[in-house]
Amino acid sequence: MGPQIRPPRPGPVAASERAARRGEMPGHDRRPVLDTRSAAVLRELVETYVQTGEPVGSRTLSRRLPLNLSPATIRNVMADLEEAGLLFAPHTSAGRLPTERGLRLFVDGLLEFGDLSEEERAEIAARCAASGRSVQETLAEAGQMLSGLAGAAGLVVAPKSDAAPVRHIEFVGLGPGRALVVLVTGDGQVENRVVEVPPGLPPSALIQASNYLNARLAGRTLDEARLAIEEEIAANRSALDELTQQVIAAGLATWSGGGGGILILRGQARLLQNVDQLAKLQEIQMLFERLETQETMLRLLDLAQRAEGVQIFIGAESGLFDSAGLSMIVAPFRTGQERIVGAIGVIGPTRINYGRIIPVVDYTARVIGRLLG
Repeated sequence: MGPQIRPPRPGPVAASERAARRGEMPGHDRRPVLDTRSAAVLRELVETYVQTGEPVGSRTLSRRLPLNLSPATIRNVMADLEEAGLLFAPHTSAGRLPTERGLRLFVDGLLEFGDLSEEERAEIAARCAASGRSVQETLAEAGQMLSGLAGAAGLVVAPKSDAAPVRHIEFVGLGPGRALVVLVTGDGQVENRVVEVPPGLPPSALIQASNYLNARLAGRTLDEARLAIEEEIAANRSALDELTQQVIAAGLATWSGGGGGILILRGQARLLQNVDQLAKLQEIQMLFERLETQETMLRLLDLAQRAEGVQIFIGAESGLFDSAGLSMIVAPFRTGQERIVGAIGVIGPTRINYGRIIPVVDYTARVIGRLLG
């Protein structure tokens, strides 16, 4: 390290965005104010902890800090930081570890972001943009890539097509009792779902159902179309026969419920490898189960939409996990029309390399947005 205390470099997460994410107004940050020496000690301690995962002692900091501070002076500073709730001692006479509050202060005000090289940007873009993939395969590859780069679990959340205007829908027979629904949205995304239909259904009923829906879907979302069609069928104004009505009902029912979503989680084992306590292991397993629910997917999308850039959640801040020592870094991705269509990020231990992972998540989200747009 150089002889000067390095000022934080601007990164993809602005201070005003972090304040907005916490429900605070810019200029009303409740972070404790540290003097130059305390800030230097806290930053070096957190950076050392991120590298090693071990408690950091005063002698280690004395060797690493660019300031001419004795171990005794550093111990006094660490005691003040501990009293402020920013550090804690896991064992008597041991070094110190940052609390979640200390990590939050580090991320918000002391973190120096790494910068992606042109080669790294090109590699991320190439891995996300490989030809011949479906949208879901592209998102899965992006999640796998983030998992490998972060040494954590890669997380991708994307809504199904319920909220997008529909351009075209078609029913294709797959055999007795089953049909494929092919849905094309107004922004060009294609989604396929398999539905159950009455056995022995003639092909003409599938064609009639497709024609009927396409005549009524123009410019409407599926939820809007479903409500209108249900009212029409209930009022007996439709000339469709009973079998065709059943096909329509079966097809639209697969999108009912408002919302839905696709969740892609890659690298779960990387989280479990970082756990050495049974209680934390059980909590992470509960987290995996919670991630499978629609409510959680909607919550993740809501978290990602609260500000323009990358969002960082330490410990229980996201509401998805409590005290398992986990952090989540997540960013929204948008279409060319600036409509948020999903979120991508990582879930890892609180000692994740924030300075490295934040710009990677930020750039990957922008690449995915361009591809989907």
